[in-house]
Amino acid sequence: MNEIINAMKERRSIRKFKPEMPAKADLDQIIEAGLYAANGRGMQGAIIIAVTDKAARDKLSDTNRKIGGWEEGFDPFYGAPAVLIVLGNKDINTGIYDGSLVMGNLMLAAHSLGLGSIWIHRAKEEFEMPEYKKLLDDLGIKGNWEGIGHCAIGYTDGDAPKAAERKEGRVYRI
Repeated sequence: MNEIINAMKERRSIRKFKPEMPAKADLDQIIEAGLYAANGRGMQGAIIIAVTDKAARDKLSDTNRKIGGWEEGFDPFYGAPAVLIVLGNKDINTGIYDGSLVMGNLMLAAHSLGLGSIWIHRAKEEFEMPEYKKLLDDLGIKGNWEGIGHCAIGYTDGDAPKAAERKEGRVYRI
């Protein structure tokens, strides 16, 4: 079978990561793959913020934990040392979809390089908060952005889960 289709079938969400940071070259390839995601009308309505600084990553994790309502000490990024935050441009009507496609590319690219990944939500809520709007401003990011998701990336600690059986009755043909 085609290697891309195989990657799509084999990639799983990872919920336990080793603390070692992936190589910058690997993260750069993953980011580049994200930037090549399909997008509406060629507007490229999504951006990526790469978080590899441990203190910044841990602060983001704690904010995400609070939004999710979990107990102190829980890490919603499951120990992944790198987090790629995807934001969609609210002024482009395909921004959310563009960002979702970026997320898919990021996860497939990570898998292709032997890294684990997982899509973590609550970026929308984070980037509605004043401190994260300020972060965008501090980074020089102008415009009207909505958080789409976090792609947590790292080396898998343990075996990747097996794919669930696909449900019947999900395809209709005309």
